[in-house]
Amino acid sequence: MHSQSDLLVELLEAIARTLVDHPEEVQVRAVQGQAVTILELRVPPEDVGRVIGHHGRLAEALRTIFRGVGRKLHKRVTVVILD
Repeated sequence: MHSQSDLLVELLEAIARTLVDHPEEVQVRAVQGQAVTILELRVPPEDVGRVIGHHGRLAEALRTIFRGVGRKLHKRVTVVILD
């Protein structure tokens, strides 16, 4: 059985892999805190722009989705894109 953070990681990985040119290099790590879960998304440098999107719209959409999921889980969820 998967924990909630495992499911969040799998969901973000699946979304990110559809956006990038090198899906095998996508990495997501969940950092747990008391009231917050930080999802660290790491993609190859040449794919960062694809994940951020034009004017950051895609990155903001990802953050909005995961904030909504976090509300359902009664926890704050934040997505951080690392390069």
